[in-house]
Amino acid sequence: MELRPFFSFFGSKWRVATKYPQPQHDLIIEPFAGGATFSLRYAERLIRLYDLDPVIVGVWDYLIHASAHEILALPADVAHVDDLKVCQEARWLVGFWLNKGTTQPSKSPSRWMRDYQYRQPGTYWGPTIRERIASQVSHIRHWTIKQASYDSIPSVAATWFVDPPYQEAGRHFKFHNIDYPLLGEWCRCRSGQVIVCENQGATWLPFRPFRTIKGLEGKRGGKKSVEVIWTNDEGGRHTASEEECQSHMQALAGIDMNSETIAIVGEQSL
Repeated sequence: MELRPFFSFFGSKWRVATKYPQPQHDLIIEPFAGGATFSLRYAERLIRLYDLDPVIVGVWDYLIHASAHEILALPADVAHVDDLKVCQEARWLVGFWLNKGTTQPSKSPSRWMRDYQYRQPGTYWGPTIRERIASQVSHIRHWTIKQASYDSIPSVAATWFVDPPYQEAGRHFKFHNIDYPLLGEWCRCRSGQVIVCENQGATWLPFRPFRTIKGLEGKRGGKKSVEVIWTNDEGGRHTASEEECQSHMQALAGIDMNSETIAIVGEQSL
């Protein structure tokens, strides 16, 4: 089952998601959830989302639990989100649709929305987007979202889609202070299938060229992003040994993973 994006987010990969390797596991984990556009392509699977940003976590928690009726009750015409008599998470959801490709929700419609919302009704917040979201929320009831750092997630057999704030271009994100060499070692130590996204020039894993993606239109036209990829299924040449993983996990001091490990493995066995 494929779903369309629930909100517009910087770095979204919904259009290119089908070009990535297909998931080999029923469980899909996104440690940097964002708009979770990879998982949207496989929405019927067991989806586990994590993010440090409380706004992202709040929006996804709202969507996972909101009814279609609740979504349809949201005002279609919005001048300023602070005027809406709805919960904060709903304001954030609407705010993400008042501009395109941002890392934080907007308070009021952007100039692009004011100029294009009537010519492109399915691009910004309005009845079309509201109805689309309402028609989809029932399909993500089995998803979960948790506010947590990637390094607190237990390693279980899953498809790991790792799309962090990029090493060079990720400064727009609120939580972009990442130890990338440590993240690289963490990726090498995941169980199952690992797919890691980055931009050209990143060096924390042996990335290979993937796709050139056209970005959002701006004053000088759409920018292009040269995407690279690393996966752990390339003959095992770049994965870490068991000893290396044990050493790495010991370095992540103060993390108690036992309870969540049991929970996730239990869900997989149901």
